[in-house]
Amino acid sequence: MTGKEQSTYATSGVDIHQEEDTIKSLTKTMTYKREGFGAPLTDIGHYAGLMDFGEFAVAMTTDGVGSKVLIANEMGKWDTVGIDCVAMNVNDLLAIGAEPIGFVDYLALEKHKPGFAEEVGIGLAKGAEISRMSIVGGETATLPDVIKGFDLAGTCIGAVKKEDVLTGEKIKVGDVIIGLKSSGIHSNGYSLVRKIIKESPYDYQDYCPYDSKKTIGDELLIPTKIYMEVLDVLKQHEVHGLAHITGSGLLKLRRITNLGFDFDDPIEPPEIFKFLQQQGNVSDLEMYKTFNMGMGFIIIVPEEVAPYVMGLTGGKRVGTIVESGIKVKDLVIE
Repeated sequence: MTGKEQSTYATSGVDIHQEEDTIKSLTKTMTYKREGFGAPLTDIGHYAGLMDFGEFAVAMTTDGVGSKVLIANEMGKWDTVGIDCVAMNVNDLLAIGAEPIGFVDYLALEKHKPGFAEEVGIGLAKGAEISRMSIVGGETATLPDVIKGFDLAGTCIGAVKKEDVLTGEKIKVGDVIIGLKSSGIHSNGYSLVRKIIKESPYDYQDYCPYDSKKTIGDELLIPTKIYMEVLDVLKQHEVHGLAHITGSGLLKLRRITNLGFDFDDPIEPPEIFKFLQQQGNVSDLEMYKTFNMGMGFIIIVPEEVAPYVMGLTGGKRVGTIVESGIKVKDLVIE
């Protein structure tokens, strides 16, 4: 680390604790629950919301691309953010065991310009194709007094048989944690990313110091991986838990169990994370509380199943379930 002031997610304008308080305030009055057909099967706060549809549970997610769109604007490259939009929703569906079926998008614009919407559409179409689902509609709004540039979000619907829903209640001490590699930063932590680049000697058009074949902007715009291989695992093997590693890093593992996670052999973070950490003087703890650090999804399985799941997904055994806490080697996340 250098002598410069350390960068954190909070100093970039995103305080995850304040965000949690806002969510609690927003949802505390949402007490009405439909009964019978369409009744909720989960409380607010899991990766996806589930509703009773007879033999099946219908799963719903909603999410956006976040401030990654600002880098897309800087680079004048908008053909991948649609993949991010689909991926952030689909991966949350997968984390509860649901198969994606349909998607609607919401594109809010400051103003219309030729070629822009077509590029965004290319990414949305590609994300839907990877996810094996249809885009069935959406909404476009021109909001010059509200939006500066554009914002892209979406809502996804999926389905899963009720007996196949995975909320994490099956997780037990001794289970193996299999990590699946991320494609990069995905679509979280970009407020901190942008702060680091702004205060560094680099800009988005500069070539990566560790790879002269691509610019920093191109590296930061690599779209979020969509983990459809998870569905193959669910069809073939016993799985106790799933998690999509997004904003606030490993802290969101509390969504699926109160047991602990010991990541004794984590995936080696790609160079982009090391570059950002060095340029922003970011602590190891802050990195793991903000970014996926090279691991975008985890599958928790019984010990005897682990080799088969690793073979099917190309994943890595990164740790085991323990009684309490979240640790990465000697680093205590909480």
